[in-house]
Amino acid sequence: MEKTESAIMSETKLPILMTPLPGPRAKAVIARDSQWISPSYTRGYPMVAKSGRGAMVEDLDGNVFLDFAAGIAVVSTGHCHPRVVEAIQKQAAELIHISGTDFYYPNMVEFAERLATVAPGKEPKKVYFGNSGTEAIEAAIKLARYHTRRDKIIAFHGCFHGRTLGALSLTASKAVQRRGFGPMMPGVYHAPYADCYRCPVGLTPHGCAAECLGFIENELLVHLVSPDEVAAIVVEPIQGEGGYVVAPDQFLQRLRELTRNHGMVLVADEVQSGMGRTGRMFAIEFSGVEPDAVAIAKGIASGLPLGVAIARADLMTWPPGAHASTFGGNPVSCAAAVVTLRLIQDSLMANAADVGGHLIAGLRALADKHLLIGDVRGRGLMVGVELVRDRRTKERAGRERDAAVLAAFNRGLLLLGAGVNVIRFSPPLVLTRAQADTAIAVFDEALTEVERAFQ
Repeated sequence: MEKTESAIMSETKLPILMTPLPGPRAKAVIARDSQWISPSYTRGYPMVAKSGRGAMVEDLDGNVFLDFAAGIAVVSTGHCHPRVVEAIQKQAAELIHISGTDFYYPNMVEFAERLATVAPGKEPKKVYFGNSGTEAIEAAIKLARYHTRRDKIIAFHGCFHGRTLGALSLTASKAVQRRGFGPMMPGVYHAPYADCYRCPVGLTPHGCAAECLGFIENELLVHLVSPDEVAAIVVEPIQGEGGYVVAPDQFLQRLRELTRNHGMVLVADEVQSGMGRTGRMFAIEFSGVEPDAVAIAKGIASGLPLGVAIARADLMTWPPGAHASTFGGNPVSCAAAVVTLRLIQDSLMANAADVGGHLIAGLRALADKHLLIGDVRGRGLMVGVELVRDRRTKERAGRERDAAVLAAFNRGLLLLGAGVNVIRFSPPLVLTRAQADTAIAVFDEALTEVERAFQ
């Protein structure tokens, strides 16, 4: 019998390990992978997935894992949610593709209308469809340049906006992501991000009112670029790959004021933080800031490829042919996205806030036991744990982080790193408190193992 939504929400299965990891079937796939697949992918541990339900994933050898990665924060409604699967199957039997670039179809319009109504800001919106987060950012870059007739862009240290060339030029998370691909798109400037745990201007969280923005106001816009040349400032309200760093409200509020004063477009990159993950539809809503444009992807269609750039209608005035995508807004992806948005609005956003608060409290309690934990931060089910070798100096514990992720995997918990020394907890939004408690207990054991190994 097909599982109901309530059955998925009440799922309490624990990890089940049937074989040493990786098992024999997994090893065979990994060997073939090394022969045929690009070596550019980053695989931290040998997980070979076969199937998934809710927050659980089974590998080829029958091992069952608790998934706190969610396909990099993508499967927001859980693996194979029955209502999403039903929508995909129904749409695939009717129309798989016809291209919204050249033709019309109803669920593309339906989803655009629904999404525009939940996007931050009261002004009328218009929606552009692509296939991924990096394409959403590319669209935002081009739109800002077209609208303002300016060509400069400001982004932030630690940010990740994608890997296509324009988005990569904004990305400043890890050098390896840019190494060997230069020259980058010209006209991009980077400024310090408001990381209160590692304040770039040496202040404490209590004494800082986003003073790092002074670098833009007093350095960039004075010595390097004139404000009237800057088309846009692109910011993640919560940095993803940069280490799950939560921007203070004042930082985003002052950024909004700065961009408005100089006629710049403020683009919020909500690719990882959007679609209910933080307990609100978009992370920027916590600050009360209304951006001019928003980039969305990842959790928007429960695993199907879809990227969206939403902007004020009076900003999205480019003409036919200025920008388009053959596959963007594919009918099957839109069908999944309509159901995904409804599920998020009906229950999963509230669940993310509730279970996320429970998870954060549990992880912070572990800091009393494990000196490796320097900081626990996040909102909803977007939580980062920063590991350090010394809490006073905040020396980054990168090797220890990698070892902790592997130790958790060997106990049946799927985690991913972020930044140099942060572990991200980004499970499906169907997660229960019981599953959160299981993850905390497994993480506790993993940290104990790592601390003993690195003594």
